[in-house]
Amino acid sequence: MATKIQQIDDREHGKTVLRVEGEMLLDDALLLERIALGLESEFGTHVSIDLADLDFFDSEAASILKRLDDRYGVEIAGMEIFLQTMVNDAERQEPKLPT
Repeated sequence: MATKIQQIDDREHGKTVLRVEGEMLLDDALLLERIALGLESEFGTHVSIDLADLDFFDSEAASILKRLDDRYGVEIAGMEIFLQTMVNDAERQEPKLPT
């Protein structure tokens, strides 16, 4: 599934939300980073990344998201739902061990 990035300008709160859907691999995360940092630099707006509709991301993409949060202060939202879905899926796929 392709990655879709939608820009939503929230003028009332003075920020831009980048809503990400689909899968995110390293190249997608690097593109997202360029977009987020470009928006902050060019328009001086705070950027929030909404990952609630993300189906998959790999560890390399996760490191880029972590860098955006730690180094640049970009808000990452929607991860709680994603992580809970991963836990639920893992529990369903967990093999039943004999007792």
